[in-house]
Amino acid sequence: MLETNSKLKSEFVLKAVVLYKTCLADELKISEVPVPEVRQGWVLIKVKSFGLNHSELMMRAYEADAPYIKLPLIPGIECAGEIVDPSDSDFIKGQRVIALMGGMGRSFDGSYAEYTLVPSKNVFKVETTLGWEELAAIPESYYTAYGSLFESLQLKPEDTLLIRGGTSALGLSAIQLAKSVGATVVASTRNEKKREFLTGQDADNVLIDNGTIREQLLSLYPKGVNKVLELIGPATLLESAKLTRHSGIICSTGVLGEKGVLNNFDPIKDLPSGVYLTGFFSNYPTQAVIDEIFRLINKNNLYPTISKVFSLGEIGQAHSLMENNTANGKVIVKIQVNN
Repeated sequence: MLETNSKLKSEFVLKAVVLYKTCLADELKISEVPVPEVRQGWVLIKVKSFGLNHSELMMRAYEADAPYIKLPLIPGIECAGEIVDPSDSDFIKGQRVIALMGGMGRSFDGSYAEYTLVPSKNVFKVETTLGWEELAAIPESYYTAYGSLFESLQLKPEDTLLIRGGTSALGLSAIQLAKSVGATVVASTRNEKKREFLTGQDADNVLIDNGTIREQLLSLYPKGVNKVLELIGPATLLESAKLTRHSGIICSTGVLGEKGVLNNFDPIKDLPSGVYLTGFFSNYPTQAVIDEIFRLINKNNLYPTISKVFSLGEIGQAHSLMENNTANGKVIVKIQVNN
C-alpha cells in the first residue's frame, strides 16, 4: 500500500499518521513512509490541510479491527491541496483542488499525510478565495449537507427544517446552506450552553435534546416540521419521525449517536403514515455538485465554522477535541511541507 514513487527521489519519504491497530487518541503517532507511486487514473496531491470526521474517530477506535480494513493504513477521507503529479488526468501541476471519499482512508491510504494518492474521479478543482484551513473544512461536510438537503430532502425556501445534531460540523454546514436558500431552521443540541452558539450560527430556533424535544418542537410548530435532517442516526430516528408532519421527509445521514442500525424496525408501524424516510450516502461526489456548492458559498459569502487548527504532530489532540464533543465547528489539521 505504501510504495515508492519512481518519479521522485527514491530516498524521499513523507510524514504521515499510520494506523497499525486500533488505539486511543493520544496513541496516534507520526511515521515516515515512502511517497506513493503515481499510476494511471490516480493523481498525487500535496496536502495543505484536512478536516477531521466522525468516521475517522470510529476507524481509529474500533473499525480498524474489522476484517475488511487492511492495515497498515493512513486514515483521512478528505483534504485540500495542490496537484503534484496529474498522471493521465486533465489536472495541471500546482492546481488547487479538494479530494474526498471513494474509499479514501479506508480502502486505500488517505489524507493524514504530507502527500496523498487519490483516484482522479474523487479530486475536484475549486474556484474560491478561501484559505487552506477554510477550504479544508468544506469537502465532506458541505458535500454531505448539500446532498442531504437538496437531493434527498428537496429543501425549498418555504420549508421548516429540523437538524438533529446541529453543533456538529455537518450540522453547522447544513444550517448555512439551508439559510442561504431562505428555509427556516430549527437546530437541536444536548447542551443548554450551546443554545447561544447555535443562535449565533443563524438557527431560527434551538431545541435542547433533554428528553422533552417533542414538547419543545410542538409548542413552536403544532403540526411538526416538514423536513428533518437526522444526524444522530438510528438512536433518535423514530423520535424524529414523530416530529415530522404529514408529507414531510426525514433524511438519515449521520450516526453521531453511535448506534449504526435500528433493531426490529417495522416501517409500517414505526413510521407515521405519509412521512417519507430517505438517506444520503456521500461516496459519489461529482464536479458539477462541487461547482454548485462553491457557487452557493461564493454568492452568499459563506465561511465554514472552524473550531481549532492543529499541526500534523498534534493529531492526537485534534482527535481528543472532536471525541469530547466540545469542538463547536470543524477540526482542521494544517500541514507544513518543506519539499
